Amino acid sequence: MTLRSQMSSPYMEWAKLNSSAKYNLATSGIMSYPLAELPVLVEDLEINGPDSYGYKPLLERIARYNNVSPDCVVTAAGTSLANHLAMAGTFDPGDEVLVEHPTYELLETTALYLGAKLRRFERRFADGFRIDLAEVERNITPTMKLIALTNLHNPSGAYADEATLRAVGELAKAHGALVLVDEVYLETFYEDRPPTALQLGDQFLVTSSLTKAFGLSGVRCGWVLANPDLCHRMRRIHDLYGVNPAHPADLISVIAFDNLDKVAARAQEILQTNRPELDTFLDARRDLDFVRPDHGTVVFPRLRHGNLEDFAELLREKYETSIVPGRFFDMPQHFRIGIGGDPEMTREGLHRLALALDEYAARA
Repeated sequence: MTLRSQMSSPYMEWAKLNSSAKYNLATSGIMSYPLAELPVLVEDLEINGPDSYGYKPLLERIARYNNVSPDCVVTAAGTSLANHLAMAGTFDPGDEVLVEHPTYELLETTALYLGAKLRRFERRFADGFRIDLAEVERNITPTMKLIALTNLHNPSGAYADEATLRAVGELAKAHGALVLVDEVYLETFYEDRPPTALQLGDQFLVTSSLTKAFGLSGVRCGWVLANPDLCHRMRRIHDLYGVNPAHPADLISVIAFDNLDKVAARAQEILQTNRPELDTFLDARRDLDFVRPDHGTVVFPRLRHGNLEDFAELLREKYETSIVPGRFFDMPQHFRIGIGGDPEMTREGLHRLALALDEYAARA
């Protein structure tokens, strides 16, 4: 096992150093929202703010947005740190944690970094990546402390409905475990967003942010929703990491929440433009297997024949287009496509992806 001092995230290293391309289909979020479109004035900002456990106006807006009490909210720098705090507050080194497979690599890496004994339950391609309750139950042990999953599922975009999550919660509760639901892509339902899983019981805790669905990654506005006692514990753990957030980012986040309808409308327009382009691309392919999600910003096709890594290299080098190789989700024949980018870029990226697939098939 890798020593904690030597651990890293292979996906994040690749994303930061190797994912960019002229036609970037690797990014999974909505393209950046321009600061000029928010009513932010320099005189609205301050460098330093209150030295406390969360900026009260921001806590209130996150709470109102999720229909929970402010004492059920912990703020964090994005969903990744929110997941870290959620895990750090719910299990100790040596405890068992059950994580979906495939999943976002940082969920597994963070659990391992914190000393978890990791178990997996399968979300199978043949089943549309849905959550199989029997599979979850088979893998729960009497000493398990946490079940971690994503909704919408990352990397496939599959949706787990309330009945499914409630059933997972009952299984967890029967074994004395908690359920962590990363809901960052659920935000792409926008005004039709289902209630947060925290509403399903105290055995749930939820993470999310303004990053993926709204194009506001730079303000790092993330949060954990949990029962007040667990929130108290996570706030104290956060003292070991960030102490205090960047106050200008908190102030901009408050302004973003006050204008979220406008931000969401722009994001929805991007997805409504790009999704038909994705559908046209998928409908034309006989060399890919795929589960077509109804919502979200990603799809996770499988290359029927050949080597995905070789194809990804051809796509990047000759066609200047990037995708996320499935090896980062332990699914080496799959790749993830993001459709939250600039519509013109996304359209051309999908066109180049099709050309590269045609050339790869001809070579084979």
